[in-house]
Amino acid sequence: MRLTINGEDRIIENAATVADLLEQLQIASTKVAVERNLEIVPKTAYGATELGDGDRLEIVHFIGGGTGEPELAAAADDSFVVAGRRFKSRLLVGTGKYRDFEETRLALEESGAEIVTVAVRRVNVTDPSQPMLVDYVDPKKYTYLPNTAGCFTADDAMRTLRLAREAGGWNLVKLEVLGDQKTLYPNMPETLKAAEILIKEGFDVMVYCSDDPIQAKILEDMGCVAIMPLGSLIGSGMGIINPVNIALIKENAKVPVLVDAGVGTASEASYAMELGCDGVLMNTAIAGARDPIRMARAMKHAVIAGREAFLAGRMPRKRYADPSSPLAGII
Repeated sequence: MRLTINGEDRIIENAATVADLLEQLQIASTKVAVERNLEIVPKTAYGATELGDGDRLEIVHFIGGGTGEPELAAAADDSFVVAGRRFKSRLLVGTGKYRDFEETRLALEESGAEIVTVAVRRVNVTDPSQPMLVDYVDPKKYTYLPNTAGCFTADDAMRTLRLAREAGGWNLVKLEVLGDQKTLYPNMPETLKAAEILIKEGFDVMVYCSDDPIQAKILEDMGCVAIMPLGSLIGSGMGIINPVNIALIKENAKVPVLVDAGVGTASEASYAMELGCDGVLMNTAIAGARDPIRMARAMKHAVIAGREAFLAGRMPRKRYADPSSPLAGII
């Protein structure tokens, strides 16, 4: 029969069901999600779902993958909580743009991150033996955060996250709906639409949004478990261009606020934390550095330093000098 698999027309013989097809393609059913004619096929139904001539199938996996609860229940002192999960590291790291999976693994280890974002992409059905990120990054060590990178409509974002949940059972997800290719700025009407539906479907939604305190509050009141305003444009490295709004969002929020996008170097990560944010998410700042491993280590220390400075409380700004040493008794 003729099938369209991941956008390619293929002639398939001796595959009556989805399970037969995956076996013929040498794809492990436990590592993927399957969509048949725009409807997700539950894993339990692979053997019972018959294929027909002209069917269109999407077989996807994570660029990375992962599960549940790392050993964080007894996390010490300055941890933070997202959707009932406790994390010690306030640095979240993306898994894209590295030279290879080994560099990704090393950078993540140096960063100390516990949450890593992963994208949902089509499986290479021509060569299913190709290594996957999950083979390099231990899914028992990290909490994987499926995201909707590259989605420009609410429908595409929801479809992606439904597939993500089917593939690995993840409810904690990162929603981003982009407005245009040039700025990758969030499309807020589409973001609000997708967030409302996903929350009703039982997803725990961490949401990428504009640095607008009103929009951020609407998303929180809707039920999003974390608000992730942009520092500046994704991948731009421009740092935090609107610190006043970021601080206002944090001031008004009862859920974690994490700066997402635009951080380029350690001082900018530290600045985000000094504003009181609960964490920082970055990818290009590490993967795009000349030495990603060293930059990952720098970002780890920057986030810690910024958090410590925030908790310590900075000295007040003054218009005039104030000597450190007392003037009494001067020679």
